[in-house]
Amino acid sequence: MKKLSLEGLKFSATKINIKNKIMTITLDRPEKKNALNNVMMNEINYALAYAKQEKAIRVVIFAANGDVFCAGADLSRTDSDSNVPKLENSDDISLSLRHLYKPVICKIQGPVLAGALLIVANSTHAIAINEATFSAPEIHRGLWPFMVMAGLFRVMPKRAGLDFIMRGKPIDSKKAEEWGLINESVKKEEIDKKVDKLAMELASLAPETMKFGLEAYEKQDSKSFDEALPYLKKQIAKCFEGEDAKEGISAFLEKRKPNWD
Repeated sequence: MKKLSLEGLKFSATKINIKNKIMTITLDRPEKKNALNNVMMNEINYALAYAKQEKAIRVVIFAANGDVFCAGADLSRTDSDSNVPKLENSDDISLSLRHLYKPVICKIQGPVLAGALLIVANSTHAIAINEATFSAPEIHRGLWPFMVMAGLFRVMPKRAGLDFIMRGKPIDSKKAEEWGLINESVKKEEIDKKVDKLAMELASLAPETMKFGLEAYEKQDSKSFDEALPYLKKQIAKCFEGEDAKEGISAFLEKRKPNWD
């Protein structure tokens, strides 16, 4: 695959920022409640592919401008001045997230609706303000959130998740935390600090082991228990052979902080 670059690219539906080994993808269609149109989805998939490629990027944050995190899918085709290339086999944000094998944090400053749950459910972490709400209202339009289910039922209890999508009623951030959809509900004025602290912590940890472990987590998730155990046993041996493990063990024995760079 050709090496990806951000040079000369104009992102019109998102904003991309890279600092301190952290990439922040900001949904930037506040006038459309940050609905996911074809341009935004392409820009997200390209940014995630670039983050996967670049070893210097260790964590990805999803943020949003405006009062709504994301209102779900916008099915209208939109012309824009975005010149971000379309990658082959990159139409599914869920797969792009799950195959990134790096920490992804959703910073949720407002309502999350319908298809936006794809981003939240398939990220490794999600932190929301207390006022945020979450809903899958498709049933009220005679539709069903088919694509959302794959990720949703990997983070929420099945009975709670079924009720959530069968009735289409919104839940608040406290209930979302209780059901495992998000990690934490915080005060609005605290969310930036909370997310930044978590991102910096994750970025400071063994990057190759993090990638290796998240890939193993994803792959074992689709295996039966009897298949997962021997697979994971092999991964333990491979992990011990990695440079991160060698550095981490040496640092422990020498009573110093490990150097992952």
